[in-house]
Amino acid sequence: MDALYTAVATATHGREGRAVSSDGRIDVPLAFPVEMGGNGQGTNPEQLFAAGYAACFGSALGAVGRQAKVDVSDAAVTAEVGIGKVGEGFALKVTLRVELPDTVDEATGHKLVEAAHQVCPYSNATRGNIEVTLVVE
Repeated sequence: MDALYTAVATATHGREGRAVSSDGRIDVPLAFPVEMGGNGQGTNPEQLFAAGYAACFGSALGAVGRQAKVDVSDAAVTAEVGIGKVGEGFALKVTLRVELPDTVDEATGHKLVEAAHQVCPYSNATRGNIEVTLVVE
């Protein structure tokens, strides 16, 4: 694959440090969430992943909607990213909640969400590695 764009970010001190993108547009303190024993005074990798996945999936949904001539421009995607212990390590799971405009019927909505799941780069990267649940609302 030839990359059309490459994002670059650096994190220091793991979950208790800072993450900065090479262009400086992202510059955030990192902290363990309270649920994992931290102080919650910063963002965490799961929140950053959720934001990226939700935005990317929304773009994929827009692309398949345009191709099918269905207006989904008012759709909203919420990504819930969970982290938990698996054996000696940790794993992620994702629920994507897609709220479609009232003008899109249920059957069409499900088809569009499934199609978006096939073309979204995050979905393709996680397929077979992370449990992803699609919910159409």
